[in-house]
Amino acid sequence: MDQFWVGWFSALWLGILTSISPCPLASNIAAVSFLSKKITHPAAVFVSGLAYTLGRMVSYAVVGWIIIHSLVSVPKIAMFLQKYMGKALGPVLIVTGLILLEVLVFRLPGFSLSQKHHNRLAESGVPGAFLLGFIFALAFCPVSAALFFGSLIPLALNHPMGGLLPFVYGIGTGLPVLMFAVAIALGVTSLSHWFHKLTKIELYTRKITGLIFIGAGIYYAWAYWLQGSSI
Repeated sequence: MDQFWVGWFSALWLGILTSISPCPLASNIAAVSFLSKKITHPAAVFVSGLAYTLGRMVSYAVVGWIIIHSLVSVPKIAMFLQKYMGKALGPVLIVTGLILLEVLVFRLPGFSLSQKHHNRLAESGVPGAFLLGFIFALAFCPVSAALFFGSLIPLALNHPMGGLLPFVYGIGTGLPVLMFAVAIALGVTSLSHWFHKLTKIELYTRKITGLIFIGAGIYYAWAYWLQGSSI
């Protein structure tokens, strides 16, 4: 039971950490601010921000569920993962931790929407805001990619209800964005102040999480590779 709740909490934390990372956080604030400029009523701003947030949540959840379901539904792959996942987990966690600590730095190819498409989506109301969030979530940066592919997916594959963890992760990614949507709807003008505060918090939490990942990775590597344990 403890392992069950630890998995859920870990997925939620990974989602929150993804959302407050500089790259996703900046794009989220820019998108919600852009949507608010196209709407005059505060309630409509909140609804559009909620739709954008739900779009991001659904995007992460769907991608994660497809990956996990695809891996476990093929018997040969499932047997391979069951046999070797424990041995791979240590190195994966160590590499993910090094990326979070920015010891390993790499770039991912990205995509962006043109201003014309931005305007179209923003002017199409709630469905457009949802689609904007869904698309933006797919633009992974190194940190979010490391957290999603290097942490959430292995965690889900070792969890009894792993297929639901991407949804929990999606909720985590949506919480900070929803807070900014509420702030914009209420007319809070000091968003830049809070943005810088969140950036500082993210720096420390990411470093701490990276160290924890490296420590856990060393433990798993020691247990599986040096001791031959199956934990």
